[in-house]
Amino acid sequence: MIFNALTAMAVFLAVLAFFSLYKAYDGPTAADRVVAINVISTKVAILIAILAVTTNQEAFVDVALIYAMMGFVATVCVSKYIEKGKLF
Repeated sequence: MIFNALTAMAVFLAVLAFFSLYKAYDGPTAADRVVAINVISTKVAILIAILAVTTNQEAFVDVALIYAMMGFVATVCVSKYIEKGKLF
């Protein structure tokens, strides 16, 4: 029962990630593209966490956390670059 629910949730999140991918490709502004890429990285981190629960692999939780942190740092760096034109 839980496995079926988690599988359905994973498929739903994957479909939503493809909608975000379209927005990242077609976004009218650079800020829209950055937000769409951030949404995709968050959804991938959640999918990794769902995979950790379904396979009982605790190491995947660490991978999901690191992936989420890398996505956050990348979003902050790209946002700063868009705003000021230089990173440092």
